[in-house]
Amino acid sequence: MSKVKLDERLIAVTHPEALKSSVVSGKNFRITVLTDRLFRVETSVTGKFIDDATQSVWFRNLETPKYKAENTENTVKITTDAVTLVFDKKSEKSKIVTKSGAVIPATNKGNLKGTMRTLDGNFGIYFFKLGIMSKTGVAVFQDKGLILNKDGEVEARKTDTIDKYIFAYGTDYRTALKDFFRITGGVPLVPRYAFGNWWSRYRAYTQQEYVDLMQRFIDKDIPITVATIDMDWHWVNVDERFGTDYKHSAANRFQGPGWTGYSWNTDLFPDYKGFLKWLNEKGFKVTMNLHPADGVRHFEDMYEDMAREMGIDPDTKTDIPFDMTDNRYINAYFKTVNHPYEDDGVEFWWIDWQQGRKTALSGLDPLWALNHYFTLDNARKHRPLILSRYAGVGSHRYPLGFSGDCIVFWSALRKQPYFTNNAANVGYTWWSHDIGGHMFGIRDDELYLRWVQYGVFSPINRLHSSNSDLSGKEPWSYRADVDHFATEALKFRHKLIPYIYTMNYKTHTEGRAICEPMYYAYPDEKDAFKVKNQYMFGSELMVCPIVSRINKNTGTAAVKAWLPHGRWTDIFTGQVYHGEKFLKLFRGESSIPVLAKEGAIIPLSGDGGNSVKNPENLEFLIYRGNNEFTLYEDQGEDLSYDVSFVKTKAEVSENDGKDVTFTLHPSEGDLSLIPEKRNLSFSFADVSKAQVKVYLNEVLQSDETCNTQPIVCLNGVKPTDKVTIVLTDYKIRVNPAGGEVIAKVMARWQKGYFKKNILYSAVKKKVKSRDYKSAVKRSLLPKRLKEEIYENLD
Repeated sequence: MSKVKLDERLIAVTHPEALKSSVVSGKNFRITVLTDRLFRVETSVTGKFIDDATQSVWFRNLETPKYKAENTENTVKITTDAVTLVFDKKSEKSKIVTKSGAVIPATNKGNLKGTMRTLDGNFGIYFFKLGIMSKTGVAVFQDKGLILNKDGEVEARKTDTIDKYIFAYGTDYRTALKDFFRITGGVPLVPRYAFGNWWSRYRAYTQQEYVDLMQRFIDKDIPITVATIDMDWHWVNVDERFGTDYKHSAANRFQGPGWTGYSWNTDLFPDYKGFLKWLNEKGFKVTMNLHPADGVRHFEDMYEDMAREMGIDPDTKTDIPFDMTDNRYINAYFKTVNHPYEDDGVEFWWIDWQQGRKTALSGLDPLWALNHYFTLDNARKHRPLILSRYAGVGSHRYPLGFSGDCIVFWSALRKQPYFTNNAANVGYTWWSHDIGGHMFGIRDDELYLRWVQYGVFSPINRLHSSNSDLSGKEPWSYRADVDHFATEALKFRHKLIPYIYTMNYKTHTEGRAICEPMYYAYPDEKDAFKVKNQYMFGSELMVCPIVSRINKNTGTAAVKAWLPHGRWTDIFTGQVYHGEKFLKLFRGESSIPVLAKEGAIIPLSGDGGNSVKNPENLEFLIYRGNNEFTLYEDQGEDLSYDVSFVKTKAEVSENDGKDVTFTLHPSEGDLSLIPEKRNLSFSFADVSKAQVKVYLNEVLQSDETCNTQPIVCLNGVKPTDKVTIVLTDYKIRVNPAGGEVIAKVMARWQKGYFKKNILYSAVKKKVKSRDYKSAVKRSLLPKRLKEEIYENLD
């Protein structure tokens, strides 16, 4: 009987063999020049090397860069236009020589690390694996992965090869990441709906309870785009229900016998097809939780079909063990388990694997196999998506990342932005966290709010909590002010979808992470490496999350930020900052610091509800400066995005304080994908007054004086139209005067008026020549108050 092959869709496309012109080899070594700064160095006692794809590296057929090779008795020296690689044949060690003559050993000294498998039970202590970025400018990835053969199967390596990739990109981190994706495969274009708000909770909902909950979100105008159904969608009390005697999961004795399951619990969901249909009709994409470790057992609804596919007589009621090394099992599993439910309305699967790292093939992590094959299979109808834990280098090909069961503590939130940003160093750009924390910990309304506010500016905003009646993450479960601010934050996340989706496209095509460490944009600034929680959120925004409690005396919480050169404006408060310094930023409950760069252009959806369609009402936040931004739009979830898309270029320019010009160019591409006419809004956020001229297709439409922040609204604009707005005689937005700042900060200081008035009067007397900062510095005000005033005097 011939071996069963994987179904064609489960065979990944790879091109692992390098061009012969890129290879320099000897008896026990082989060097492949992949780019002018990326080298593969293989050493082998037997002289046998690997041309197959591995779990991590799929593409080595890159165009040969220009290089010169000098192969002597003791060394091999390869010089490209960028660097020189020197390989010592005896020690089998390598070093990089830069154009300036610097010699850098090819080690991982100074490695900036990457990410880790999970945050399960984590309090904020991380043990990252190595990444491909380094402070020294040289990083090494040693590929120990198994072979991914041409038939899509994983198999053991057949040689003793030590297989290393040397990244010698200096501080050009963005190019390093882009070239990393060239050899490992790029990040898929994530479906548009994933960038809205998600609802998730480990809870045994009934069908009606879940419908009522989602209807309540609709009624409260809180936009949710993904409805997650945790494990209680299927039977969990299997011993009681089916008369079995499993007692616990075969894969993990600490988990119940119903941890794995595939048959709907009809006590909770009497009409699951109607339930899924209702969710889909209301605009919710559905994902459901899976723990696949116990295979498909004899009591499951699809057991007979699965058994027949496996060549098992269903009458024997033989349980079918989980085995992701068996092609027959893999094919049958997707055909009989997943596909029928997907046809019923399940969009993708949450693979909640917690059951070890062993399979029948030594070295194959079942998590990797699940992520790999589930992603390939989910692409049969639309763009693939999963939610699952990280399984090593190359996992970026399988978005999204589920970071695991997070503890509800400030310490867990405190480092989560760093965890997210740092994952870019190994190309893992789409982490999804349990926003609000999952389990244990403490009830703290402020912690919940800060977590939600961070979640809005994280890759995926998925609210999640445990099955305790006391720990829901619905905004209305918290005190009124927190409910209000959390709701506003969730609404803003939904408005951000056009911006985030464009960044998603940049990740897919340019290899640019949406959450970048600050040293990506400012690699030559030492201070950029010191603010681990701070990051660029796409090309236009810098985020400084607040991850500590409010000071009861001032009513604000603080974050120490590093401001790069240039002008930065908070999109929520309007506060303007000037860079090249560290500064503490203070905020009340309403927001966290999110700063727009000079010339920032931020597209937002003005449509209501939870629709993720390309908006009919499109808004632009615009900041003075010189910049351009190209909005990317497509169908949102199908596989035609390579040929069917729309790009709309916007640009802003400022002419020496004389005028500000904003231009929205005609859209290009498949215009059937966007509304025939749009209602457009343009907000010039850092201008307080201006003469405003509006042109449509070069024809003047209006010329008006605006004595407040200019907001231009144009209805019925066609995609082929060109909009130009010119501001003259404009007044820039400035921060409040020093005296006003001091009064405002001291007014909310929670202290007795007698003491406050004395100190306030003393500060006022010290002010000379409007030098408020010196007056505050010489005053007897507490340090905290001084710092808050300094921020607002910037």
